[in-house]
Amino acid sequence: MSQAKVIDGVAVSKQLREQVSSRAAALKACGVTPGLAVLLVGDDPASAVYVRNKVKACEQAGLHSRLDRLPAATSEAELLARIEELNVDPSIHGILVQLPLPAHIDSHKVIEAIAAEKDVDGFHVANAGALMTGQAKFRPCTPYGVMKMLEAYEIPVAGKHAVVIGRSNIVGKPMALMLLEAGATVTVCHSKTMDLGYHTKSADIVVAAVGKRDVLTAEMVKPGATVIDVGMNKNDEGKLCGDVDYASVSAVAGYITPVPGGVGPMTITMLLVNTLESAERVVRI
Repeated sequence: MSQAKVIDGVAVSKQLREQVSSRAAALKACGVTPGLAVLLVGDDPASAVYVRNKVKACEQAGLHSRLDRLPAATSEAELLARIEELNVDPSIHGILVQLPLPAHIDSHKVIEAIAAEKDVDGFHVANAGALMTGQAKFRPCTPYGVMKMLEAYEIPVAGKHAVVIGRSNIVGKPMALMLLEAGATVTVCHSKTMDLGYHTKSADIVVAAVGKRDVLTAEMVKPGATVIDVGMNKNDEGKLCGDVDYASVSAVAGYITPVPGGVGPMTITMLLVNTLESAERVVRI
């Protein structure tokens, strides 16, 4: 059987970032520069890399970014006070608190402290709830990026059976809602699901988002299905890999995303899109 067509997240991301740049230039002509504030608490090395990539992407797209590095000993009250300052800062259109936070800080309380109209991660309960009714101002960046990839490759969603593996608030649940909104029949599988393969074998679209290697293998995939790999893990050689057994599944699937180079670049791109759209709402373009 022929190899699956690779969904190139880098290429789709590049196209979208070019659109962001031109729209940001239009805003600047109106005297508004889209601004993103990123709060990093502590010195987790992985978080530092993610934050650096987000700041760099902002600069390249013509967005203003502000990085606040706070020590690991920062109190919850201090962090909440900083968020409140950013909530009322008219030059900031998006606020992102890099997770995970130190154990002494309640991440739920922190997310809810961000003004809903600046919650560019889409995690605030107001945006999560609005997503259920199809009226979210901000959609969580990773599942939003997945939908844009499907759109870019003209992969039909309406009337198809989609299986989402994972039920996190960040990816799994919003992913299921977005697929449902697009007209798919959606099954959500998770750690308690019995016989995962039974569900995935009937799926036209499978989104794997559990953070566990080889959760999806070739015998679990319907020939010609679209497989989206959201996972980020390390293999035995220490190299980045996803949740999907890429080598075997790519021989069965019709479309597949690689790791790296698939969903990852799209997540940051959709953060830029959300920040830009927040600024556009302010000037009502």
